[in-house]
Formats: sequence, C-alpha cells, structure tokens
Amino acid sequence: MAEKLSNPAPLGLMGFGMTTVLLNIHNAGFFPASALILAMGIFYGGMAQIIAGVMEFRKGNTFGTTAFTSYGLFWLSLVFILISGQLGWFETSRGFLAWYLFFWGLFTFAMMFGTLKKNVALFVVFLTLTILFWLLAAAHWLPAEGASILVTRIAGWEGIVCGLSAIYLAMAEVLNENLGKTVLPICPFGNK
Repeated sequence: MAEKLSNPAPLGLMGFGMTTVLLNIHNAGFFPASALILAMGIFYGGMAQIIAGVMEFRKGNTFGTTAFTSYGLFWLSLVFILISGQLGWFETSRGFLAWYLFFWGLFTFAMMFGTLKKNVALFVVFLTLTILFWLLAAAHWLPAEGASILVTRIAGWEGIVCGLSAIYLAMAEVLNENLGKTVLPICPFGNK
C-alpha cells in the first residue's frame, strides 16, 4: 500500500509570506522593528520553512527541499545577524550586509528558473523576492540616509507584494486541494 503524504508547501509558503509581509511593513516605514519580527523570523519564517523543506525531502522534491530549507535558514541567519549586532557580539557593516542580501538575491534568481515548469503564482513569488533582495542590497550599499531610506521604503512596498503573493499561493494550494476544484487560480505553465 502506497503511503500518501500531505503537501508541505503551504506551510513553508505561509511561514515565508507572513514573515516577509511583517518585516516589509517595517521596511516601508509603518512601524519600528520589534521582537514580533524577530520571533516570526525564528519560528514561522525559520523553523516552519525548515520543517516544510524536510517534508519536501521526504516527498522527493529537490526544488521544495532546497527552497524551503534555504529560506528557513535565511530567516534564522538574519535574526542572528540582527540580534548579535544589538548585543554587540559581532559588528556587521552595511556593505557586508549588502553583499549578504545580494547573494540571497542571486540564489533566488537562479531558483526562479526552477519555477518555469510549475506555475505563474510560484514564478511571481520568486521574481518579486529576487527584486526585494536586490533592492535591499542596493539600500545597504548607499549611505544610511536619503536615497538609502527611499530605496528601503520602495523595497518595503515591493516586499509586501512578495509576501502577499506567497500567502496567496499557500491559500490556493490548501483551498484548491481541500475543495477539489480551482478556487484561487495559480496558472500552471504548459499542459498541466
């Protein structure tokens, strides 16, 4: 008898999407950074995505394993960078943080090509995330005033769109599967 496994992608997408929206509401200038963002980064953005990645591994999905595990570890590493800087454990220059964000953008850009046989909704998540990482990298390469603040605010709005696109895809996968029909379209590529 074949074992039926559930789809872990909605868990990972919600962990990513909700945490991304909350961080980028901050980046857009609506409220200061708080423990809420750090807690979401550790538990929902970090741990939930790692759990989803391990579950994707069990299903034999290399793309899902790589994406969810990597972005879960991104959130944990970002929280560590922010906390260690506040506690004075390590000092991270704006330029080095820019390179950190740039390489996450490069990874995301490469992963985006893996979505081209899946669906438009997933492609939009990866496209907007690539743009988000590179906008944040640019903001950190600029001096910490004027243009840097403007680019961070633009990145915040773009990041809200990115996070909402992941939330949409998560809910589409849950509702479409649970109801047995397309309630929220994800627009598969090709003949699917």
